[in-house]
Parts: sequence; C-alpha cells; structure tokens
Amino acid sequence: MAFLVVRPTRVFCVYLACFLVTMLSLVSNGSCHAKLSSTFYDKACPNALSTIRSAVRTAISRERRMAGSLIRLHFHDCFVQGCDGSLLLEDTSSFTGERGAFQNSGSVRGFEVVEEVKSRVENVCPGVVSCADILAVAARDASVAVGGPTWKVKLGRRDSRTASQSQAESNLPRASDDLSVLISLFKRKGLNAKEMVALSGSHTIGQAQCVTFRNRIYNETDIDAGFASTRRRGCPSNGGDANLAPIDLVTPNSFDNNYYKNLIKRKGLLKTDQVLFSGSSTNNFVTKYSNNQAAFYSDFAAAMVKMGDIDPLTGSSGEIRRRCKSIN
Repeated sequence: MAFLVVRPTRVFCVYLACFLVTMLSLVSNGSCHAKLSSTFYDKACPNALSTIRSAVRTAISRERRMAGSLIRLHFHDCFVQGCDGSLLLEDTSSFTGERGAFQNSGSVRGFEVVEEVKSRVENVCPGVVSCADILAVAARDASVAVGGPTWKVKLGRRDSRTASQSQAESNLPRASDDLSVLISLFKRKGLNAKEMVALSGSHTIGQAQCVTFRNRIYNETDIDAGFASTRRRGCPSNGGDANLAPIDLVTPNSFDNNYYKNLIKRKGLLKTDQVLFSGSSTNNFVTKYSNNQAAFYSDFAAAMVKMGDIDPLTGSSGEIRRRCKSIN
C-alpha cells in the first residue's frame, strides 16, 4: 500500500510555530495581558484624569488625613491579588472580602471617597474607567495635594470579580512585623528593600490607632523616652484602642522627609517604622532620604509606579465595575 507524503510549506511552519508560542503563553499566563499605558484613556475618556483629580482635591480639602488614606488604599489593594480593586469589594454570599482582614478592619478608610470619584467618572464616560485605575490615580493625586511627588500613572487595569480575606491576611504587613518579615513580604511582590523603605515614607502623612503602637510605647526600648511619654498621653495601657496619633508628629499633614528624620531620632511610632533604622541593612536608605528629600521623592515615585504593575487584570479579564463596592 502506498502512502501520500505531504510536506508542510514554509508558510505553514511559521504559522504553526506562532500558534504554539501563543498557546504556550496563554497557558503560562492564564490570559493574554495587554500593557498598561499612561495614555490608555486619552481617547476613550479624555476627561477621566481631571475628573478624578478634582474629586480627590475636594475630599482632601475637607479632611487632610484623607490623603494618607487614599495612598494606603492603593497599597493594600495591590498587595492582595494584584492591583485589581479587590479591596473595595464588600462581602458577598460567595466570598469574604479583604475589608475585614486583620490589617484592614477598622483602619483602612476612604471607601466613600472612591465611590464618589467613581460616580463622577461614570457620569463623564460610563463603563470605561476601572476602580483599580481610580485607586492608582487617586494615590498620585493625593500625594500631590499635600505637597508630595507626582508621577505618570500607567492605566488599563480592570476590576476583579472576587476578593479574599485570607490572602489579605497572609500578604499584608502587620504593625508587629520585624524587618526580615517585611523584606520577605515586599520581595514576594517584586519590590526590593530600597523600594520598601521609600514606600514606607508615605507614613509621613498617615495616622495610626493606639492598638497598633501600644506595645512599642510601653514595652520597647529602641524608642526616645520623651517621645514615648508624649504618645502615652493619648494611648492608655488599657482601652482607647481606636485613639489616633499622627505617625509623623512634626509635620503630620505634609508629605515630606521628616518621617526618616524621626526614625534616626528613634521616634518611629510603629515597630515596622523603627525597624527600618535599627542597625540593619536598610539604615543607609533611611539616612539618605533624611538628608535628601528630592531623592526620597524620586525613589517614592518610581516605587509607586512599580507597585502599580503588580499583577493587573487587563484585556478581557475581570470587568469594569459600575460601583466599586460590588461586582456588576
């Protein structure tokens, strides 16, 4: 019996090779990811960025503290499932979200501001701008509103349809973590020690609850005695867990490098702040930023851009939520 042998053409071989490469890419990545771009909405929603900026400025003019809260929202979102807006989702019958995680419960705030921003953007161009992108832009605009650095925000993220409290509790830092744990958590997200120290500088405009620094001001020794005494006045050894104190006592409402100067004086409010300057490998970064605000601003901006690249949903993955607190 004779067999007909068909030799594949060169064109067919090239096509087959491209097809196999594409399929392997889809298998390894789960989906075909488009690149984020700072011009993503230039045509689809040209007024998106100005609308977000206006709403953020209004919120911060009402409450200066909101600047730190909006930056923290973006950070806590990106560290869990990537920068996908999952933090904003309320619990449903099918999942327990991230808002109730130990590191978020009672402290992460600004959700109502994000919803207001989303509402304004939806009025301008409905169904176009994701909540994940709103968080990224709002963080940048919040920094600028209180005198901090600016940067180009890459856009094109889509919103997740699920959230995970357990992932939040395993991926977000805790106020009691030591330096090695912090470095490990950030490394897991592709961020090095220098970037971790730069991002920690956002605490220059944050506030913390008594429960998160009580042990430090009453029991730790690597702390200025006068500073500890001052902080004890608003944070009793028992009770008052939700009492607030600015992390930077010197300029609590301005984005500057005083946070690092405080660490050198052993006036870090949280343990996770002071461990950055405790005779360790990160001391040199703290010293550099305490002496050079421009260097801090530059490295902070670069680290924020890099953090915004953590596992975004793009292309046809996820969705564009109509309301940030619930899936469509």
